[in-house]
Order: sequence, then structure tokens, then C-alpha cells
Amino acid sequence: MNFRRGRGREDPEINLIPFIDVLLVILIFLMVSTTYSKYTELQITLPTADAEKALERPHQINVTVDAKGSYTVDNVRIQFHDVASLAEALKSAAKAAGAGADSAAPIVVINADQFAMHQMVINVMEAARLAGFEKLTFAAQTSTGK
Repeated sequence: MNFRRGRGREDPEINLIPFIDVLLVILIFLMVSTTYSKYTELQITLPTADAEKALERPHQINVTVDAKGSYTVDNVRIQFHDVASLAEALKSAAKAAGAGADSAAPIVVINADQFAMHQMVINVMEAARLAGFEKLTFAAQTSTGK
């Protein structure tokens, strides 16, 4: 027996408003509980220097590279033609300063402008290698954070 003859069957509806409310609460929970951290490819620990200043300064050859591409070796401007000519300039600067009398080889100090191209610094490093100077260092400014 069918007692519902006059009425047609109603299709059930899904009420989306409570569903959206629940999803927004879950989204807020995930956003608050998620930690955002940066992952790097290399995890390194940089060394710290706790040494005192050296009492005796070794012989240094100061090479300056400016942003325009000019080189100076011990405050003497050098015309750069190739790396070999820069190496000869480094050797002559070492001889002029009397590095031959010392048993220790001089240290090449590279003073490069922050806007100098990397290739210019690499040229100085290659010239020092060709000249036979194994000790190389870079000069840097210390920041005054006052």
C-alpha cells in the first residue's frame, strides 16, 4: 500500500553552507599550525677567528681592482693586456719591495671594488698563481653597526 499517492518524490539536497564552514575552519587551522622554514642545499658552519693580531706583518703586495676595470699593483697603475703581463707586474713588485731577501713569499692582497666584475678578480688570482704566489687574501671593509 502506497499512502503517498498524491505527492511526488522529492530529491534530497546537500546543504553546502555548513560544508564550506567546516572547510574554512580546517583551512585556518592548517595555516596557523604549519611552520614555514627555508631549506638550503648546504648546511655549513662558518669558522670564527679568535686569534690575536700578528706582531710581525709579512710582506704584502696590494692589488686594487676598481669598477671600471683598472688594476693597480702597490699603488702603481697597470695596463692590463693579459694575465701573464699582470703576473709579471706582480713579480716585479715583489722584487722592488725586496721579497727576495725574505724566506717567506709575499701575500697578495686583493682590494676589489664591490661593483668590479668577477672576471677581473679571477684575473688577479690567476696572475698570482702564475707568478708563484701561493698566499692570497681579500681585503674587506668592516661594517660599523652603531
